[in-house]
Amino acid sequence: MLALEQEIKELIITALNLEDLSPDDIDSKAALFVDGLGLDSIDALELGLALQKKYGVSLSADSTETRAHFASVQALAAFVSAAQSA
Repeated sequence: MLALEQEIKELIITALNLEDLSPDDIDSKAALFVDGLGLDSIDALELGLALQKKYGVSLSADSTETRAHFASVQALAAFVSAAQSA
């Protein structure tokens, strides 16, 4: 799971052009939105598309579950891992 978290951190940096960050700067348990990284709704859309392209996962924009999956890198890794093994 740690390797997947690392991949997702790199994907976040690349997809959102966060060139001033490195994967080590992103805490896997920290919030991605508002607090933590401070991402916004546009970032969520871009990240969702990047996750869909890279991992083939499907996300619903208004779903409560999707909000939970986007809570942190750790939550995203758990979601991607579960989706790939389903």
